[in-house]
Amino acid sequence: MLRIAVPNKGALSETASAMLAEAGYAGRRDPKSLHLIDPDNEVEFFFLRPRDIATYVGSGALDVGITGRDLLLDSGSEATEIQELGFARSTFRFAARPGRFTTLEDLNGVRIASAYAGLVRSYLAEKGIDVTVVPLDGAVESAVELGVADAIADVVETGTTLRAAGLEIFGPVMLESEAVLISSPAGAEGVDTLLRRLRGVMIARRYVLVDYDLPANLVDEAVAIAPGRESPTISPLQDPAWVAVRVMVPRKGMNLMMDKLYAIGARAILVSAIEAARL
Repeated sequence: MLRIAVPNKGALSETASAMLAEAGYAGRRDPKSLHLIDPDNEVEFFFLRPRDIATYVGSGALDVGITGRDLLLDSGSEATEIQELGFARSTFRFAARPGRFTTLEDLNGVRIASAYAGLVRSYLAEKGIDVTVVPLDGAVESAVELGVADAIADVVETGTTLRAAGLEIFGPVMLESEAVLISSPAGAEGVDTLLRRLRGVMIARRYVLVDYDLPANLVDEAVAIAPGRESPTISPLQDPAWVAVRVMVPRKGMNLMMDKLYAIGARAILVSAIEAARL
């Protein structure tokens, strides 16, 4: 059986579990359960702390897992990222008192607090910058106010929390993170099937099917508006002057596309969700 690590709590947990369910795998009934066997799909799930998943997978104890790219890099694990999963996106930045630092070089010799000590150390070491990293388990924005550190490195979304703590962002983006599927160095049988299923879920979430009727002489114009993933399906109707068109298009912007199709003469425009896909 393929042994899969899944986050048991935190921002990654709910979406990862939902994605696996959409991919056709069994889900746990008890949220406190840490182990689940899915015999129909020949997989075994282990629900673990997100921060520990890279360690288990990198050691070969488990075959694959879902975690954050930030947690993977911070762990120093030998696990490798094999697929971006498109959720839990975040950006890692440096922050300090306004005007205190401007560039990374200004950090030489200072203390930096972070919940991702390994990630910060490796990043700055690559830049040739010598710092003292203060490991914290969370709420690192308080470290400067309390005198524990001179600057922090943390997840930044809107920056509201940092501004509330009297801090400002400086320097380049350290890392753009998101949920990723990681694999053990040895690999395992069944990983390809898991990958196809998860990619199918991502396609199904991003695309919809659009069906519409159209005067046959307008097909080229309509295809220019909505070319689809490869090419639309064109089918004849009882009235030879009209055709039926089916096309797979991005969910984002579909209403604008429908407006354009209607404007050139398309009618009976219908949109359907895609439950699953294999492309």
